[in-house]
Amino acid sequence: MTLSPRLVMALLNLSRTLALLALLCAAMLPTTHAWAQEGVATVRLDGRTLFRIGPSEALEPRPRARQIERQLAAVLETPQGITPARIEPTESEEDDGLQISVAGRPLIVVTPADAEANGKPLDRLARNWAAIIDRALATAAKRRDSDRGRFLTSVQSSVETAFARLLESAINIIPRVLAALLVLLLFWGLATAVRALMKKVVRRLANDLTVENLVRQVSYYAVWVLGIIVAASAFGLEPSTLATGLGLTSLALGFALKDILSNFVSGLLILTLRPFQLGDQIIIGETEGSVERIELRATQIRTYDGRRVLVPNAETFTSRVTNNTAAPIRRGKVVCMLGYGVDIDAISAVMREVAQQTTGVLATPEASVHLIDLGESQLVFDVQFWCDSRRSDFVATASEVRKSLIAALRAARVTLPDEARQNVVLHTPKA
Repeated sequence: MTLSPRLVMALLNLSRTLALLALLCAAMLPTTHAWAQEGVATVRLDGRTLFRIGPSEALEPRPRARQIERQLAAVLETPQGITPARIEPTESEEDDGLQISVAGRPLIVVTPADAEANGKPLDRLARNWAAIIDRALATAAKRRDSDRGRFLTSVQSSVETAFARLLESAINIIPRVLAALLVLLLFWGLATAVRALMKKVVRRLANDLTVENLVRQVSYYAVWVLGIIVAASAFGLEPSTLATGLGLTSLALGFALKDILSNFVSGLLILTLRPFQLGDQIIIGETEGSVERIELRATQIRTYDGRRVLVPNAETFTSRVTNNTAAPIRRGKVVCMLGYGVDIDAISAVMREVAQQTTGVLATPEASVHLIDLGESQLVFDVQFWCDSRRSDFVATASEVRKSLIAALRAARVTLPDEARQNVVLHTPKA
């Protein structure tokens, strides 16, 4: 199966967008913890789920759950000293929660927020959690009745906890990733439709390929930017968080995407200032050809031998560009070298008349002939004429002018220089 160039380009654009979104999200994770510190977290003992808790005034859900797990592990260091969980009011006057402790070690403070989140009265929720902790500690203590059991339990609990946390993260993240991808897919279709609509509208209003190209690309990427913002929101990143992340990572992204941003800005300037248009024949450095596409990243040039060259817009904007077709006509010239024996005025008139009557040479401005150099053995004439600026017409017209000049000079019996001919002078020695 062969993919069309348009589909391949669309897939490449989508992959670039996804890569940029992944980079932004990865850059913001260390500072925002968009999904790690919201909602609820699971408290586990030996890899088994006990209950789920939300945030407290001091801690987010996950750090709070890890603190409880560390306290439970500390209690299990001395299984013989485990006592039933006790529920008592907290010592702080500002906190009206209930504290659950085992063997004199505080494990957790059950807050009114926990009770509200679970839909139970505070004291009832505290008793339920205390009972769960008692059963879990009793089971865990039995599994640690020997050194071998302690070792096996430690290994098994570590593995089970790791897989449980991985599954929990996957359950939290995968729906968001799928939602973000779905949003990107929808905006891809929307951006494609907007680009096609803008193409039709601009063709009716302006009928200018360069303006059409500018409007199509700007509208296309504008829809993509909106899609990325919506996808980031579906992924769990708030617009303010996204803006903060962009601000915090702008320096790093600036260095990483320096060339891409430079090409992007240069592409906008080229499309706006319009130093050349689609179809123009230009020279950029060592590249010469016709402009086929002006994208926001690179300018696509088709060389005269059929090769396609992509020149980065930053290089195009900062380099010297020769636009051969900026004007509809172009002056060409043919250099003729004739011997010193010719009648300069007469032969100049002949060459001027022949060049003027050649097919492809414009009537105005008129052709001209100038004597530009005096060589060692020949006079150098510059025959100038005007023709269409397109390279195909320019080359063909110059070729026809050369043919006509040779035929006219031969008809006038003018001897053309022959570098292979040598004049040999024989010197007769004196007796």
